[in-house]
Amino acid sequence: MNGNTISEIELKYSPANPKIGRVKISDSKSAYKILLETWNKETIELYEEFKILLLNKANEVLGIYVVSKGGITGTVVDIKLLFAVVLKSASTGIILAHNHPSGNLRPSEADKTVFGKIKIAANYLDINVFDNLILSKDGYCSFTNQGIE
Repeated sequence: MNGNTISEIELKYSPANPKIGRVKISDSKSAYKILLETWNKETIELYEEFKILLLNKANEVLGIYVVSKGGITGTVVDIKLLFAVVLKSASTGIILAHNHPSGNLRPSEADKTVFGKIKIAANYLDINVFDNLILSKDGYCSFTNQGIE
């Protein structure tokens, strides 16, 4: 080996009350609430971030992983790295999420394209992609609720 190492993938999630256990996601609103808690309110309107909510078979949150941080108008999502995290965490389902610093919750064509690519890859791995949320501090857009595939 040439001395280069692959950095560890760190998953972070702690329920507000450890006695309750893992939080179960039942709909887009509960996913939004959990995700918004992890977003830095100081930067949510400054730059775009892309995260994945990792779920077990019971739709309980295993963790939240920051896939990328970008600029004011976008961020790059490396699908290979995204699925490296999903597979390492043994997740059976995921919810994708990113913010639009402008506060505009309307999905762009690029948002729809990335969502489509991730869904195709997930299908081959038997991983459920339950939703893709675009969020701001004041609300969210759910691809599932909007019928976007």
